[in-house]
Amino acid sequence: MAGTAKRRGGAAAMSAGEQGTARRVLFRKMELQDLEAVHRIESECFTLPWSLSAFYNELVNNHFATYLVMEVDGQLAGYGGMWNIIDEAHVTNIAVRPSYQGCGLGKRLLRELMALAAALGSRRMTLEVRVSNHIAIRLYEQMGFRATGVRKEYYSDNREDALVMWADLPAPGDPPPHGETGEEEDG
Repeated sequence: MAGTAKRRGGAAAMSAGEQGTARRVLFRKMELQDLEAVHRIESECFTLPWSLSAFYNELVNNHFATYLVMEVDGQLAGYGGMWNIIDEAHVTNIAVRPSYQGCGLGKRLLRELMALAAALGSRRMTLEVRVSNHIAIRLYEQMGFRATGVRKEYYSDNREDALVMWADLPAPGDPPPHGETGEEEDG
């Protein structure tokens, strides 16, 4: 658990804009000094971004919340958060800066969240995703999530439905679920 939440190094990854250049990827617990950069990424990625104060409240006041940031060569490139309640984890948000998308970093970030959730005692993980976000849905399916329902008119900007997805998490020490090997792939 502690090893996952602290700074962790990963294998080299390639930025979509820097093919052929090895990148150092690190995951660590989100800190207050990360909030402005996290909020910039949130605003770049979502039509209904969370406010800076919402992230602050998650870090300071929500004892169920766990948030990670992903650094690529020392630059904040993405983040993810979840609520851990009893034996379930609910992904609140996950985002990769657009200039870093398309090279497998979203999969690595989600894999890190799933491993951390399992280490914290969660056996299942859930999330909501716009029904029109086919790229994210495909990623979630690759990581073992399955659609279980729809939240009608969930998104207030355009009243779009949200697909509700769930995945079983492996117990610590168990092999990854659904053929997930940990090897890097584009996506």
